[in-house]
Amino acid sequence: MFKESLEKIIRIALEEDAVFADVTSDLTITKNTEISFEIKPREEIVFCGREVIAEVFLQLKNSKKFKNSRLELKISAKNGDVIKAGKSIAHGHGDAKLIFAAERVILNLIQHLSGIATFTQKFVKKLNNKKIRILDTRKTLPGLRALEKQAVVAGGGKNHRYNLSEMILIKDNHIAAAGSVGDAILAAKKSAKKLKIEVECDTIKQVAKALKSRPDVIMLDNMKITDIKKSIALINNKCQIEISGGVNLNNIRKFSALKIDFISIGSLTHSARAVDVGLDSSNPNNA
Repeated sequence: MFKESLEKIIRIALEEDAVFADVTSDLTITKNTEISFEIKPREEIVFCGREVIAEVFLQLKNSKKFKNSRLELKISAKNGDVIKAGKSIAHGHGDAKLIFAAERVILNLIQHLSGIATFTQKFVKKLNNKKIRILDTRKTLPGLRALEKQAVVAGGGKNHRYNLSEMILIKDNHIAAAGSVGDAILAAKKSAKKLKIEVECDTIKQVAKALKSRPDVIMLDNMKITDIKKSIALINNKCQIEISGGVNLNNIRKFSALKIDFISIGSLTHSARAVDVGLDSSNPNNA
């Protein structure tokens, strides 16, 4: 799934940028001009996007315009590596027009993905409890979910369900439509797929009702810390526990000592700041 998503995303991005009709490069750079280049961050980052760099250059090299263009490429960084400002992510040498065609698509994606990885690692470090897993959500940009979820893993987080088909997650709207939390869970258990069942609860009363039907996971959604602690005691190891809603870098430490299994954080993907990464080039003939 990841490979297919990556290929599609890169293809769309290259088409969107009209890389085969770069009027500036075509008019100002003579045929077969070669340059050296290096991709490096301008701040310390947790890197993600190794496959992006490789795939962009691969698709360009496989095109009619650039199939005979020369390119030497070395990607030194791995996903999850902490890269200090000015240190190399990748470097190479080759056809200037090819490299400039690749530049913006590569930078746009690795700035975004490395931003997610960097942001995720901040949460993991701030929580400082390896027994509690930091999870992402489905709050991802359309078309970029596979890449964004990979970036969360690169930052030390874990993936929640990839899409609606992977597990049963009963939320307040499902409960309202089904009639009760118990009815919703029991109906879900009749499925032949035997998928994991998680139910969202925002009150202690809902937790008590949900427990009667034995879900696999109970999500404590937007609860006050006092109610979270009471719910944990009530659950008493009968199922796994996920905390969700309103978790940020300023308050995540207060969950560190709790006996919970997961903390899901939507902002990992929808609010991460893009990090500053650049591509610097030089022409040895102009030295």
